[in-house]
Amino acid sequence: MSKSIRIIYAGTPDFAVAPLTALIEAGYNVVTVYTQPDRPAGRGCELRASPVKQKALEHGIPVLQPETLKSESDQTVLRELKPDLMIVTAYGLLLPQAVLDIPRLGCINVHASLLPRWRGAAPIQRAILADDDKTGITIMQMDKGLDTGDMLASVECSIRPDETGSSLHDRLMAMGAEILMAMLPDFIEGKITAQKQDDALATYASKLSKQEAMIDWSLPALQIDRCVRAYNSWPVAFTHWQKKNQREVLRIWQSEVLNITSTALAGTVLSCGRAGIEVATGKGVMRLLQVQPSGKKVMAAADFANAHHLDGQVLGAE
Repeated sequence: MSKSIRIIYAGTPDFAVAPLTALIEAGYNVVTVYTQPDRPAGRGCELRASPVKQKALEHGIPVLQPETLKSESDQTVLRELKPDLMIVTAYGLLLPQAVLDIPRLGCINVHASLLPRWRGAAPIQRAILADDDKTGITIMQMDKGLDTGDMLASVECSIRPDETGSSLHDRLMAMGAEILMAMLPDFIEGKITAQKQDDALATYASKLSKQEAMIDWSLPALQIDRCVRAYNSWPVAFTHWQKKNQREVLRIWQSEVLNITSTALAGTVLSCGRAGIEVATGKGVMRLLQVQPSGKKVMAAADFANAHHLDGQVLGAE
């Protein structure tokens, strides 16, 4: 009987596809999917459906894409669907209290951190930037706050020394689906006792911006390496280099910290070789392993260095 309840699923990016897929494959009654409106993407800026919308349409599930859920008309549409439960994963819209009150069992959220740490939009990347040694998935009963609801399930995982935002995203995406499937039957039957969050321990994972991914070479090499890893695969760490008479963007996809020191000005290219491009930082030296020049594909840093004279250049802002 638990699988016959009427579920509305709300999500937008790739991260939200795995839980939706798990619900469908387990035979749950997903009556409607909510997702963000189609957005311009690619060089042609053509409208592109979200990954969640694409998955829903593959399975013939109706899709709704309101700009907001604050209007009475949109809330009426949701109310008329008579949902028993709304499951939210990286939807991208805050749900007003009026919406939270509509489903009989309320709204639950699959969140990619160990709440109350890293409430907000970018918990995966913020955990790497902060050099956390663990993170995880928390499923919570939603309330009107930002990721402040009572916790229904929480499972942790370690953050590996070479973890990137992309690799951790994929691990947590799979975990989120698995944990949701494990706790959902008991939740529906009222067998789970929710745990309140300790607000005193809360931290906020602000939304990522492209500008913050610009490398500050005066920082220690260890911190810069965390930036490179956290911003892979979006927005991708970058710096500027001198190409003839102009400065151009160079995106950094992979790097490593070397166990050597340097007194050179931060950002100075110390050497280039088969292993990569070695750069002085505010403390220590790091080696660039994979880079991407403007308009080009990702390549080995050594191949990029072979095609350009970089020794002695000072990387950084114009």
